[in-house]
Amino acid sequence: MVSLTFFSSASSLSSFSSRTVKSSLDFELKKLGGCTKLVRNVNLEKLKNNYLFPEITRRELEHVKKHPNVQVISLGTGDTTEPIPKQITSDMSNFAHALSTVEGYRGYGLEQGDKVLRKAIADTFYGHLRVKSNEVFVSDGAQSDISRIQLLLGSGVTIAVQDPTFPAYIDSSVIIGQTGSFHEATKKYQNVVYMPCGPQNSFFPDLSNTPRTDVIFFCSPNNPTGYVASKKQLHQLVEFAKTNGSIIIFDSAYAAFIEDGSPRSIYEIPGAREVAIEISSFSKFAGFTGVRLGWTIIPDELLYSNGFPIINDFHRIVTTSFNGASNIAQAGGLACLSPVGLKEIRSVINYYKENRKILMETLASLGLTVYGGVNAPYLWVHFRGSKSWDVFAEILEKTHIITVPGSGFGPGGEEYLRISGFGRRDDMVEASRRLRSYFNTRAKHFPFLSSGSNTN
Repeated sequence: MVSLTFFSSASSLSSFSSRTVKSSLDFELKKLGGCTKLVRNVNLEKLKNNYLFPEITRRELEHVKKHPNVQVISLGTGDTTEPIPKQITSDMSNFAHALSTVEGYRGYGLEQGDKVLRKAIADTFYGHLRVKSNEVFVSDGAQSDISRIQLLLGSGVTIAVQDPTFPAYIDSSVIIGQTGSFHEATKKYQNVVYMPCGPQNSFFPDLSNTPRTDVIFFCSPNNPTGYVASKKQLHQLVEFAKTNGSIIIFDSAYAAFIEDGSPRSIYEIPGAREVAIEISSFSKFAGFTGVRLGWTIIPDELLYSNGFPIINDFHRIVTTSFNGASNIAQAGGLACLSPVGLKEIRSVINYYKENRKILMETLASLGLTVYGGVNAPYLWVHFRGSKSWDVFAEILEKTHIITVPGSGFGPGGEEYLRISGFGRRDDMVEASRRLRSYFNTRAKHFPFLSSGSNTN
């Protein structure tokens, strides 16, 4: 602890602090060249700390600097690691090479996406669900589309989110002006309905106790918990939205990991076309986290309260704020949806599923309570009575393994870590070895260890 006894009074300390801050600020302003007269966006001032994943990266870099000779293994940010199948990259390469020819050159395309790709998405994922190609908007990824959807919604709407939830829903809502201030005591933003989704309610919100909002963000399979909503549960959600005149923003980015027959699209539920927008992505499905390609579905039947088609406004948003996804990426997307491409992609998805199985067996054998992991690449691990950032730091320091603290996904994520099955097989095996060694050595120090439960 730093001693401040050399100050004669609290006022002199305050004076010293003020002078120090002013001096520091003056120095920074001189270094940066002074200020403009532009006032900072008040919504950005509401944001709490850094966005979750860059903060994890920052801490990882600090750890590597501190331990330069260790191998850090990431079980954290859900980035894919396996090579994209050659059939797909070959088609992308051929398209790119053709751009150097008169015959093959392509400039701007349709902002909504290549017509052939839009039809392929509609046929492949929604063939039996009446989704038409004109309702498909190709994008540079689901996260970008979340922000475009927020431009569509505007600042005047009320929102509900699962708790825990993917942080981009909340942060983009703050930036667009839909929320109030952040309350440190509750870890929640004002004017947001947080719908608890935990073991106590089978990770599905109690809609009977959920107030009406204009918009409901819903992710299934869920990031971070790894749980997928059943057909019965999604029927309840759609009926809830219809009764309240709400719109569901349904994120299906992890649908390819569903194994038990649960719905992969909200449009499998009767009536959903009247109340739901669906966002999805090639990122986890095809390993396109760096290539960047996704899509959003806006049904023709989805209308504002005055009867105006929402698809018309989204068309205006897209054509104003976006010049279309890369034509090379779209060529890759089309290759993904060919019979050969789909077969090769499934083998990569199965690889990640096996990783997930290895981690799940390891964690359960240590007596940890593990949720999720059956229909998603993520495991949701409970560390009873602990702070998630503390557990994150402890595991990083002692095992050199990156995880994701559950509290980064909202107050409902406290006491949890999200652990990802995305990674190389040898890393999964080595991470399992390190975790076994660490927890077995110090088992008596951890109150959250049980007799070895594994609930899904």
